Order: sequence, then C-alpha cells, then structure tokens
Amino acid sequence: MKKRIIRVIAVAVVVAAVVFAVLWQRSHQGGNTGGELKLYGTMDIRDADLAFTEEERIAAVLVEEGDRVKAGQVLARLNTERIEAQIREAKARIAAQQEVVQKLRAGSRPQEIEEARAQVTAATAELQNAEVNRQRIKKTSGTGATSDQLLDNANSRLAVAQANLDESKSALALALEGPRKEDIAAAENTLEALKGSLAFLNVRLSDTTLAAPADGIVQNRILEPGEMAGPAKPVLTLALTDPKWARVYVSEPDLGRISSGMKAKIHSDSYPGKTVDGWIGFISPTAEFTPKAVETEELRTKLVYEVRVFAKDPDNMLRLGMPVTVTLEE
Repeated sequence: MKKRIIRVIAVAVVVAAVVFAVLWQRSHQGGNTGGELKLYGTMDIRDADLAFTEEERIAAVLVEEGDRVKAGQVLARLNTERIEAQIREAKARIAAQQEVVQKLRAGSRPQEIEEARAQVTAATAELQNAEVNRQRIKKTSGTGATSDQLLDNANSRLAVAQANLDESKSALALALEGPRKEDIAAAENTLEALKGSLAFLNVRLSDTTLAAPADGIVQNRILEPGEMAGPAKPVLTLALTDPKWARVYVSEPDLGRISSGMKAKIHSDSYPGKTVDGWIGFISPTAEFTPKAVETEELRTKLVYEVRVFAKDPDNMLRLGMPVTVTLEE
C-alpha cells in the first residue's frame, strides 16, 4: 500500500515537473502568449544635413539649436553681391541682343533703300560719262590727235564705272530683300542663349537661400556667418519630426501575432501614465540577433525581427533615442 502511494506521488511529481518545464519553455520562447504583446526599443527620427549648393560666404544664420521650424522657412542666407552683378550684366546683354533681333526682323529702312537707289543712279551716270569720254578719245586717237595712253586711261575709267554700277545694284538688291533668314535665326538663338544664362543665374540666386525641406527641430548649428559654405559643408542639421517611429524587436514565435497597420500604444518612463498612439508600419523580412541596446525579457541570443511602430505625437513627447515600450492588443 505504501509502495503504491509512493509510486503515485512520484508520478505526480514527474508530471508536475514536465508541465512546469513545458510552461517555462513556452513562456521563454514566446515571450507573451496571449492578449497583450509588449515590445521594447527606442525612438528613431530621420535627420537631414542642410547645405548650400553655392560656394559663398554665409551672410546670416536665422535659427538657433532647438528651434522648431516649418517647411519652407528660411534658415540661412549667403552673400549675393557677385551673383547680382552677373545678373545685371546678363540683363544688359539681353537688352542689346533684343535690339539686334528687332533690327533684323524689321529689315531695311526706307531711307536705306532710297540711298541705295541714289547710288545706283550716280553709278549709272558715271558709267555713261565714262563711255562718252572714251568714244571721244577713240575718235581722235585714230587721227593721231591723242595718244594711245589717253585711250587706255579712258577704257580703265569705263571699267571702274561699270564695276561701281554693279556694286551699287547689288547693294540695292540686298536692301530690297532685307536680312537673310539665317542671320535672323542666328540672332534669335543668341538671344535665347542669353535668356537661358539669366535663368540659370536666377536659380543660383535662389540657391543662396537655405530653406527647411520639412517640419523639424534644429539639432546642430554647424557654420556661422562669415564662414565659407558649399555643397560639402552642412550649415545645419535638422531633425525631421514626421515621420517618427519606435524601433522595436519581436521574437520569431510572436511574429505571427503582428501585422502591418496594427494599432499600438507607445509608453515612455519620462511620461508615466501617458501613451502615444501608433501603428505598425514596417516588419523586417529578415531575422537578426537582438541588439545589445534593447532591453527585453527574452534571451539576447534569440533571433528577432525589427519592427517600426510609427507614432502620432503632435505634442512631441517622444525624443530621438528615448527608450520606449510598445503594447499591441490582438
């Protein structure tokens, strides 16, 4: 009888030990087995290093570290004297070229055409006079009254008069026809090139103003007025307040309990009793070992998956690097 009782007790102890071992293993493998799921991590915020595209000295920095800024707000300015001088020069060149184009498009003026016709008339009269003089000398040279040299000179003057007449007629034809289409097109293209240069200078002028790309908080003021700025030298570092998320980690057994879009509550020890609403926006497709910076109730050697829980934090309670606890309700 005693042996049977001992056997029953022994079996009961073994069963209890097995049940306890199974429960302990499940609790340590699955973390949370039902209802509420807690995840641990830190707050993460994107930041942006803001730099000028122009290389010039800084004229003014308009914000301080810790200032909240809005998208489009001017944060800093460069010296603009050089670019403004180049813009004035470009505008003068454009004005001059516009006059050239207008002149070519208008063609020859009536006064220029009349002048060309008068030159043709004068050249014609000169040619006629040269011909009459030649004929006179030719008649007398046959009788020996004049020398052959005088006849040769008359022939030369006649040829020159004929050339002058031909040149005058060509000038009149050009005046009547006006500028060539190719010349007008070349002048117009030159004008467009000058306008393009002015547009580029205006872009460069706008680049001398540094504006916030989005709402955020100024983290670092790196350069000061008087220092040389450039594309490789950030002036300010801006912490972007939207989006803001908690970087947490979930163990593999709990992976099936979460999904994208699931609502969450974010807790911080800095604000006891207060929570921030959020939702799961990203679940990593690959596993990794639990980072040392994350305090969880699981063993650190277990594989986990990164999860980003985006936060609705209009009061800006959650700061970069702040440890948080995320609670998920299934």
